[in-house]
Amino acid sequence: MASFEIYGGNRLSGEIIPQGAKNEALQVICATILTSEKVTISNIPDIRDVNKLIELLQLLGVIVTRETAGSYSFQANQVDMSKLNTPEFVQQATSLRGSIMLVGPLLTRFGIATIPHPGGDKIGRRRTDTHYIGFQKLGAEISYDPEKTEVTAPSGGLQGAYILLDEASVTGTANLVMAAVLAKGKTTLFNAACEPYLFQLCTMLNNMGAHISGVGSNLLTIEGVAHLSGCEHRILPDIIEIGSFIGLAAMTRSDITIKNVAKEHLGITPDIFERMGISLVFQDDDIYIPTQDHYRIQRFMDGSIMTVADAPWPGFTPDLISVALVVATQAKGSVLIHQKMFESRLFFVDKLIDMGAQIILCDPHRAVVIGLNHEQPLRATRMTSPDIRAGVALLIAALSAEGKSIIDNIEQIDRGYQSIDKRLQQLGADIRRID
Repeated sequence: MASFEIYGGNRLSGEIIPQGAKNEALQVICATILTSEKVTISNIPDIRDVNKLIELLQLLGVIVTRETAGSYSFQANQVDMSKLNTPEFVQQATSLRGSIMLVGPLLTRFGIATIPHPGGDKIGRRRTDTHYIGFQKLGAEISYDPEKTEVTAPSGGLQGAYILLDEASVTGTANLVMAAVLAKGKTTLFNAACEPYLFQLCTMLNNMGAHISGVGSNLLTIEGVAHLSGCEHRILPDIIEIGSFIGLAAMTRSDITIKNVAKEHLGITPDIFERMGISLVFQDDDIYIPTQDHYRIQRFMDGSIMTVADAPWPGFTPDLISVALVVATQAKGSVLIHQKMFESRLFFVDKLIDMGAQIILCDPHRAVVIGLNHEQPLRATRMTSPDIRAGVALLIAALSAEGKSIIDNIEQIDRGYQSIDKRLQQLGADIRRID
């Protein structure tokens, strides 16, 4: 088990380039199974979750070739479905939440898919009913037991259908889109997730020969086709990393430029950080965050306390709630953080309270943060990363705190952030990886 040793309280400066989007990478890599032709994907982040998914595809017989740094080709012309029940596949798939998105492509192309119950962050219940209800509406049969789920297509293949999703699930939408592109007839997905990851997935599938309309909206219409071809695709920069670096700059009172952010896909994210008092300057496709000794949280027009809450896109992504919360600890003013979508995601705040943050945890979903306005620095301490996003929030807190902090279980952070210690060192951070 590795840890980060951090000496905080230093101001940082320089430029940093965000990695490719983790959540998009998991979707588009699964989509390569839909064709026997070669698909080349660039800007793939070198992180644990993505690398595990690539290994899963290789276990199934997909030919994976590293073309250049961050660029891979995938050719699924020799998929061995018998591998789905091997101990190696089960072990790998169980440790990765994104493995569930293999079901749609395998089901629609090969008529059957077996997947163990996926792993991932322990942030409360993360049900998968939306996926399987959708598969059933496409004609599939579901066989569930405590160890795994088997999904089987009818003898004539999946049939298009009208599907009203019970929640705007990102992975659920992706799974059903991938299943529908090779189904017979028309599929309509209403209440579909419309995050940039889905925009990118649908764009890639259309470039492969799929017929998807309504891309970027919550109403997708998919006309099934007989087969898909290969293509080339480039992954967007990771909006979660971009938000994390904005929070890092504010907490450490640093002068940082985030390069190549694809600002047309950032949605409301910059607005939320500006409401928290952080100055952002857009320079072409870069974001410049100047040094701020103080930043003031805005209030609503009627003078009431600001609320930062997550919501399906185009709302504020739940993956940045942890970062918004830690940023608020050194703001001037107070804010209510409302994490609606996951019931255990705020339980890391006890570590921030130990560091001197003024936080009232109202219930599993809400916390009131009373900003210290950089008048009282956080205290260095030893802590453990509970999940990816809380882990990077604690990392930001440690970089702002005076003295030496240790963060254990950094494998969680490595699941979502590529070589984060080395990249922060280039900004002047005093951070090192230790055993």
